[in-house]
Amino acid sequence: MNQDTAQSHPTRSHCAVVTGGARNIGQATALRLQQDGYHVIVVDIVEPEADSLKAEARQVDLADADATRRVMEEIAAHHTVTRLVNNVGIVAPALIEEARLEDFDKLMHLNVCSALVCTQALLPSMQASGMGRIVLNTSRVVLGKEGRTIYSATKGALQSMARTWALELAEHSITVNCVAPGPIATSAFWQNNPPDSERARRIIDNIPLSRMGQPEDVAQAISFFCDERSGFITGQTLFVCGGVTVG
Repeated sequence: MNQDTAQSHPTRSHCAVVTGGARNIGQATALRLQQDGYHVIVVDIVEPEADSLKAEARQVDLADADATRRVMEEIAAHHTVTRLVNNVGIVAPALIEEARLEDFDKLMHLNVCSALVCTQALLPSMQASGMGRIVLNTSRVVLGKEGRTIYSATKGALQSMARTWALELAEHSITVNCVAPGPIATSAFWQNNPPDSERARRIIDNIPLSRMGQPEDVAQAISFFCDERSGFITGQTLFVCGGVTVG
């Protein structure tokens, strides 16, 4: 059976690693990939909320490059990893006058450097398998959003890296794509935009589909990019935004 006609549900030997998979979009993604038939390992600083993700989860501060590399190499030594979702990320909202260099360093280490470390550690497994799927969770803020100087810089860096990786890894049948969520109902969103605030109301009113996105909406897009049959799509960014980026 060739790659283009392979079954949609992989065998359990295909392992998917999801960083920041204990909560919100990461958890929805990990659960969806379990449903898709992958053996899923969540790597996060906290224990997953979902029972089905707890047994294989690894707890590590993904901003610690050395500790992250050790965890990823340990996973690769025991599993055939063919899917990697670089999902972990935090936001440090601030207008340009208030943006702090210490926050820039913090977000770059967690949002960007962790993606590089994880990808480097798991690449040999994908190369040995003759295929792989790498998905990076970015954001629609790469198109511009007030108060997101540092966050947008990190997400833009991820998208730029993804395009470079797509070219470098194509010869190994490893695809690299980005999913860029718009307004998604996560704990981080509500923390930065309280549900009863005018700001939250304004954001929702500006969504063409007239609703907040759910973590499962993003997981659907990530699942698509991870699919065996999505092998001719690489270096792309898919906005999951309810139409916010249109026009």
